[in-house]
Amino acid sequence: MPKSFFIDTTRCTACRGCQLACKEWFELPANKTKQLGTHQNPPDLNPYNYKLVRFSEHLIGDKVEWYFFPDQCRHCLNPPCQGAADTVLEGAVIQDDATGAVIFTEKSAQISKEDFEYVRESCPYDIPRRDEKTGRMTKCVMCIDRVQAGMLPACVKVCPTGTMNFGEREQMLAMAEKRLALVRKTHPNAMLADQHDVNVIYLLADAPERYHTHSVAQVAPMGRKQLFASLRKPRASAQGNTERS
Repeated sequence: MPKSFFIDTTRCTACRGCQLACKEWFELPANKTKQLGTHQNPPDLNPYNYKLVRFSEHLIGDKVEWYFFPDQCRHCLNPPCQGAADTVLEGAVIQDDATGAVIFTEKSAQISKEDFEYVRESCPYDIPRRDEKTGRMTKCVMCIDRVQAGMLPACVKVCPTGTMNFGEREQMLAMAEKRLALVRKTHPNAMLADQHDVNVIYLLADAPERYHTHSVAQVAPMGRKQLFASLRKPRASAQGNTERS
């Protein structure tokens, strides 16, 4: 049975323990950053940050409200990135049957920069990034090595507030629904973000746009219907990439 995360943003204090634990587990190098007037650091996901706690500040009435969003790959049940990548180079993106984890393999380094943008545009959450040094596509892999060894993902293991949860999909859905019912007593607009389509289920207490542009699925620039129609056709550059495989 697939595994799922349940991320309860109402419990998040933006300690960024999850972000750092992910970086440490995968031994990712540091990023050079600048102060841009926000506590969020780095400013966006990148090849060396698979997880990022986003800070969003809003003036609501006469009160400043903070919205924290631990952003990561959603491990879609039917990942558009896999469909897009398969038209370029089969095997560059795979989905683990046991866990549901969506993995960018070493073969993704063979995908050209142009074709990577095609794969990135297929993602309704703007997650894929490309390591310019290696050419490989990068993102959260659900700590699949830890999960296969019976351990929790690093981000879940270190979370001190109960924001990050992980387990069997049905168990996480039940936990999410129970928590949602409680949160709605004080936040009637609370919702679960795309819970029927993803294995990373977010509880949002307010309008999704207050958290992050891609806190819920956004239609790809070409439009969802056109996107999935295009995935049934081979890309013009696919033949050249296939020969390199």
